[in-house]
Amino acid sequence: MAGPLAGVRILDCTTVVVGPWAAQQLGDFGADVVKIEPPEGDTTRQLGPARNPGMAAFFLGCNRSKRSIVLDLKQEAGRKALYKLAETADVLMHNYRPDPATRLGVNYETLAKINPRLICLATYGYRADGPLGPKAAYDDIIQAGSGLASLQTVVAGAPRFLPTIVADKTSSAGVVAAVLAALYAREKTGVGQSVEVPMFETLVYFTMVEHLYGETFRPALESAGYKRVLNKERRPYPSKDGYFALLPYTDGHWREFCGLIGRPELANDPRFTSLANRLKNVEHYYGLLAEICATRTNAEWTALLAKSNVPHGPVNTLEDLLKDPQLHATGFWKEVDHPTEGRIRMPDIPARFSGTRAEVGRLQPRLGEHSVEVLSEAGFTGSEIDAMLASGATKTA
Repeated sequence: MAGPLAGVRILDCTTVVVGPWAAQQLGDFGADVVKIEPPEGDTTRQLGPARNPGMAAFFLGCNRSKRSIVLDLKQEAGRKALYKLAETADVLMHNYRPDPATRLGVNYETLAKINPRLICLATYGYRADGPLGPKAAYDDIIQAGSGLASLQTVVAGAPRFLPTIVADKTSSAGVVAAVLAALYAREKTGVGQSVEVPMFETLVYFTMVEHLYGETFRPALESAGYKRVLNKERRPYPSKDGYFALLPYTDGHWREFCGLIGRPELANDPRFTSLANRLKNVEHYYGLLAEICATRTNAEWTALLAKSNVPHGPVNTLEDLLKDPQLHATGFWKEVDHPTEGRIRMPDIPARFSGTRAEVGRLQPRLGEHSVEVLSEAGFTGSEIDAMLASGATKTA
């Protein structure tokens, strides 16, 4: 059974995380993704533990369901090869800022003349028409600039970065959505377009969903910042033997929870009788939950709440996730034999489709593993490919 994006060809000229992880997701959905790398390869090939050079853990996490071809776009032969591939592609993704993209010829104006149906997606730090447009940006810089790092002051006492590359991965989800939307638009119009997905604006959009708050209204009705999640007591609570996540959120949850713990009087406490009242008294609310949580062990809480509607759960470590019962039951962790890297573990594709099949069609490629194959498919002769190999315009694994 073919994937939902079967028949779509994507040229992935991106590096690091934002573009590559997005392209991997599109490949998991059935697209034919050709990863176009510079002669030195994607930088993530060197990040993390590895069994072989150029096949580090970080790279393996962002680059399955792809083929790899090397093209040196600084050489005319490399650019000509890219243009030949673009003739039959549906999407070309890159993370060059506007000026470098123009110098390399990887800009929409050039590519649209080659293939008017091509969607050219650029993802980088900031919207190109702003004063920061020419600036480079990485996850840390975007977390800082988007307000996300300053939110950690509530719990850490000073700005802190989240210990995950949330700016990269959130922007990556934006890239996937933008590609799918552009493909749908092309089905109606017959022509491609340029698409821009900037990290900074994407993360501000992400951060301010709840935190625009009172500043939603003009004039403002209250300050920015959703008070419930900006309370220092919003955290996993200590139980008798560890930590536990507990959130009787709706009014129904609260009444049920009070009955289960044998404290029905709390359901009628005017501070907590409604969601609005609990928000007004959120510090007292969280403080009370902390006191209550400390009266039972994690196992006792799990047993008590097992058949209830009250949201609750364990505080998993990274190691816990590898043996989590929910993930085990749904087959989330996959182990496969990679042809060069041996036995490896990968996460499943989260989305499931009833009428089409999303699957990992290809394991992570070595640098240039498919250079000859892809160039041959594009119509290059053996002698032309040999000349490109000799000049360094391409290379093989």
